[in-house]
Amino acid sequence: MHQTTEFPEVVVIGGGPVGCFAALELAKLGTRVTLFEEHEAFGRPSHCAGHVSIRSLTSLGLYPLNKRIIENTFSKANFYSPSGFRFSIELANPVTCSLNREAFDKYLAEKAEASGAVLHVKSVVQSLILRNGVVQGVKVKQGENIEKILPARIVIDAEGIASRILRQTGISGFDREKLVYAVEAEVERVKDLPLDTVEVFLGRAYAPGFYAWLIPRSDGTAKVGLATKTGNPRKFLRTLMAKHPVASKRLARSKIIHMAFHPITIGGPIAITYCSGFLAVGDVASQVKPTTGGGVVLGLTCARIAAEVAHEAIQRNNVSSNFLALYKKRCIDTMGFDTGVMLRARQFFDRLPDKKVDEILRFFTRIGLDKNLDRVNEIDFQGRLLLRMLPKPTTLVALAYLLKSYLSANT
Repeated sequence: MHQTTEFPEVVVIGGGPVGCFAALELAKLGTRVTLFEEHEAFGRPSHCAGHVSIRSLTSLGLYPLNKRIIENTFSKANFYSPSGFRFSIELANPVTCSLNREAFDKYLAEKAEASGAVLHVKSVVQSLILRNGVVQGVKVKQGENIEKILPARIVIDAEGIASRILRQTGISGFDREKLVYAVEAEVERVKDLPLDTVEVFLGRAYAPGFYAWLIPRSDGTAKVGLATKTGNPRKFLRTLMAKHPVASKRLARSKIIHMAFHPITIGGPIAITYCSGFLAVGDVASQVKPTTGGGVVLGLTCARIAAEVAHEAIQRNNVSSNFLALYKKRCIDTMGFDTGVMLRARQFFDRLPDKKVDEILRFFTRIGLDKNLDRVNEIDFQGRLLLRMLPKPTTLVALAYLLKSYLSANT
């Protein structure tokens, strides 16, 4: 059922999964919400591997999903050191899945619309309406010539990494020195890759400052990609596919059928995510895991919080920055510890030379750390995972070795 009132209470900018989920949650709460997506269809263009935790999707009420959305599920992971040494983890049950991002985004959009949200495609939010420092709506261009002013009590910015709208508020965006540049390709004719296994490739020769990945689909195709702090990601992908001691064998006869490029912010959440009448959520707020660059689950988690706070603000007739600061507090309470741990882990691994990475993975195998990880059921909230692992002696030995490796590499 569509809304019948003329103006929404909340406008959401951006129809990716984060924006659609915010609109869905608002509509479920009974808040009048309108969403604007600049592209002609939800889920396009797709430039994300969509590798996410099943447990996290379940906690968000989004799992199980239709088979057209779930491309595969995984219970194993192989991590390859720069020299090609393999550290393997085999879990008791599937823990992660890969999503067809176009289908997933469309699914969330359909659920939001079915719940009462009004959705518009081919609609570019050109600017915010700002009066005396308070965001009071948006100026939108729809189609070729139609421009309109749309008042709203709150605007939720889920525009993604571009940050064009965020800058209009005067809020400081993410640190552009903390960006990595990713390429995501779909390939066919992958050889000898078990369907239940994700593979990760480390090394400065293939993905300096980050890592590369290979994610099989159940239909025999795969997603292969990487991100890098320096250089051309397309060239590094070619090097990975042609020269890596393991990846080159998997991909020797593969043909790239689609390729996309996008930056990823891995510097941790921005300091301020709100002002009067305004909330920022998802990539624009750098709500992304610093360790892996995954932003779907953290973004969805914060979208739910943003929807709840926006609904409360409207019910209380208080959209001031003082009240909307509750959004930041709840986000910190929910994931602040985890993102802090992940940010320190990223800083730690960024400083390790390839030789040390190789030594660490070999040491982990010798002490049997892989056996200690066989009951892992969470990949998104990594700080909590570490706390659960701490009582195990092998974990303490591994952490001590990491500290030793770090100190010796930086002296």
